[in-house]
Amino acid sequence: MYNKRIISASIVLYKSNIDQLKKNIESFSPSNNRILYLIDNSPSKIDLQSVLSRYDNNIHYIFTGENRGYGAGHNIAIKMAIETKTNYHVVLNPDLQFNPEIIDEIADFMDDDKEIGQIMPKILSPNGDIQYLCKLLPSPTDLFLKRFLPELFSKKNAMRYQLKFTSYQEQMNIPCLSGCFMFFRISALEKIGAFDEKFFMYAEDFDITRRMYKYFKTIYYPKVTVIHEHAAESYKSIKMFFIHIINIIKYFNKWGWFFDNERKKINKNVLDELKFYRKR
Repeated sequence: MYNKRIISASIVLYKSNIDQLKKNIESFSPSNNRILYLIDNSPSKIDLQSVLSRYDNNIHYIFTGENRGYGAGHNIAIKMAIETKTNYHVVLNPDLQFNPEIIDEIADFMDDDKEIGQIMPKILSPNGDIQYLCKLLPSPTDLFLKRFLPELFSKKNAMRYQLKFTSYQEQMNIPCLSGCFMFFRISALEKIGAFDEKFFMYAEDFDITRRMYKYFKTIYYPKVTVIHEHAAESYKSIKMFFIHIINIIKYFNKWGWFFDNERKKINKNVLDELKFYRKR
């Protein structure tokens, strides 16, 4: 079974840091059983010949010639993964590092539970701090408090919304997982669909995990870790800030702003499962 299991992955590039990208590629470790798609949305081709030559035909470089957005870029690879009948597909940010062995460890775990459609491992900053990337389905209030209020005033809400009260040490079934590392079962993607391309960047992870959660388990799996050099561009760039806001508006236009009964029900079930009310 192991020799027949094929895992694909994709990284969307846009003027990406080559040294950082090389570490990411080495982490995934392309091989005959691990196929990597590099989707280049940069205005001109990135010179990756020295990288590509090391991995025979196990890396496919695709230059789009335009910035189609994060989800649309990954959809190119997801479509190819479905067509070639891979078992799993991993969506990766360019700024990740991890032990190559975790790919098989996650796949083994998913092999044993066919109800799992998606997994996110524990995500750490380079200094070892946990990145709190497990969330409830967001409300406008949750995102406003997280974005605009000092931690002193938003701490209580963050304990609930980002599930900080759990300590992130145990496995959890979570309806909103980060897009920096998304490990998908291909058959699950065939059922729910790939990324919604109306989201250029940001909120596409909210949307796809929510759709996945309705039919499959979407698991936070802390037994393996990934290092994420999170740049938080929307906090540093006015342009990225407005892109972020526009796509959050699209998300709430799709799913509902303050009146979203499905969100209310799902979040209550998650908090009940995690015994939030007992731990306060």
